[in-house]
Amino acid sequence: MSSDDTVRAFSARSIETHSALTSAQAEAVLELLAEAARTDGQQPVSEQGRLQLRGEAREGVSHLLLTVDGELVGYAQLEDTDPVEAPAAELVVRPAQRGHGHGRALGAALLAASGKRLRVWAHGGHPAARHLAQVLGLSMFRELRQMRRALTDLELPEPKLPEGVSVRAFVPGKDDTAWLALNAAAFAHHPEQGSLTQRDLDDRKAQPWFEPAGFFLAERRGELVAFHWTKVHAEEQLGEVYVLGVRPGEQGGGLGKALTTIGLRHLAAEGLPTAMLYVDADNTAAVAVYERLGFGTYETDLMYRTET
Repeated sequence: MSSDDTVRAFSARSIETHSALTSAQAEAVLELLAEAARTDGQQPVSEQGRLQLRGEAREGVSHLLLTVDGELVGYAQLEDTDPVEAPAAELVVRPAQRGHGHGRALGAALLAASGKRLRVWAHGGHPAARHLAQVLGLSMFRELRQMRRALTDLELPEPKLPEGVSVRAFVPGKDDTAWLALNAAAFAHHPEQGSLTQRDLDDRKAQPWFEPAGFFLAERRGELVAFHWTKVHAEEQLGEVYVLGVRPGEQGGGLGKALTTIGLRHLAAEGLPTAMLYVDADNTAAVAVYERLGFGTYETDLMYRTET
């Protein structure tokens, strides 16, 4: 194809930005994400990003739809909710339409929308994503590891809880406010997890995978001090250490390890063959704990950002 043909072929490319998507637009984006996941082997957009596709507008969240001749070819989501960090984005191009500059066009639109202060996730860290980051002038600064271990041979010692601490299951509605406060305290350093709101919690409680029996709360004298929220990926037959949080001041006493063991035993009892979790590579203490529990790195997500 000549260069003139290329120009004509993509003369109808357009990018529209929306604060909220219609039901039809959301379904089209979800279909695009599913197609990309089948090709790439992992979801191109995080769980939080997928949850934010539906419903009314969310403050600080924008959706960019790239179409060619009316067909949805690419999608990007920009979230500008952190008061300190640069806006964060995720983007994807339909597999059959890659190699034509659509990813670069979405990236340029994200840079313009963010005032050239941008962080972008590359799930799986594929070479094409690294190349696009270089083209956009972004540098890698965060590595998120997915770790896994088998549950079929699970042999962990009996969990030892600190004195005065008991564990029970989360009660929807009753525990929401206290859990959100604990989560914010435990993840004050974590821009995504620490900023969860009641709406974010409600979104997760409405998902088919939500099961209070696998959401463990540790309390002392009626006050929540830690939690381990597990998740079951039924289709993949995976159990997940979804979120594990310990209140500052309660760390270092073995509470996190005990709750991890309780959650892993629960997932094994559900008949799941494998457990997974995500952890930042630079959180060496947590990585060491999980390695001692038999976890090993399975794949890596990378985040790139503009120079600051």
